[in-house]
Amino acid sequence: MVKKINTWQPEDFELEMTTHWSFPKRGNWATHDAKWRGNWSPYIPRNILLRYSQENDLVLDQFAGGGTTLVEAKLLKRNIIGVDVNDFALNRCKEKTNFEYPDATGKVYIRKGDARHLDFIPNDSIDLICTHPPYANIIKYSEDIEGDLSLLKVPDFLDEMKMVADESYRVLKKDKFCAILMGDTRQKGHVIPMSFKVMEIFQNAGFKLKETIIKEQHNCRATGYWKINSVKYNFLLLAHEYLFVFKK
Repeated sequence: MVKKINTWQPEDFELEMTTHWSFPKRGNWATHDAKWRGNWSPYIPRNILLRYSQENDLVLDQFAGGGTTLVEAKLLKRNIIGVDVNDFALNRCKEKTNFEYPDATGKVYIRKGDARHLDFIPNDSIDLICTHPPYANIIKYSEDIEGDLSLLKVPDFLDEMKMVADESYRVLKKDKFCAILMGDTRQKGHVIPMSFKVMEIFQNAGFKLKETIIKEQHNCRATGYWKINSVKYNFLLLAHEYLFVFKK
């Protein structure tokens, strides 16, 4: 079923000016929806694209997933390469970016591939990386797809992210930016700071940290259930993620 387009651009958009981002309205302009579990609000890539890239730049999202970044790049006249290992995700990306709108002149290139091995992308060729990887195995996006990092437990996920960071550094142009959204998890009553571990991995790959942004979460699933348990077992609900902006 094709979504009826009510508006092609957000009516209330303002560029974020602080390191605390909160988007109670998820964003439903163009072909955006919230049907891809775990996808980020289009307000996030829109802010990143407008602040850290120019029209006609070449952007990379190597965890394309639900296609949110690809749609925003097309709308904002940026060219983008969307990569994913999951055919279902790639089909959704094609569906979401298959629209005509006079101002949406960005070119979208969708490619099946592994974020750890971007051999088809030359060194120093990307103007901006804007991506939202899975958070280890919190949400599993497939049953057994080879290269699907959402199937890995935290230690293995972090090991594989080292290769993701190295490839990101290789393909990005000097003095350009890499923006990556990461969250934490809780295991056996203790917080596992995955986000900061990933931050360190990207720093070890050669990136310099430009910004650390706290992104507030809204409309999380099973909120009522977790509210009851947070009191019963005395733990706080994780209601934020970190958006790291790195510079090469």
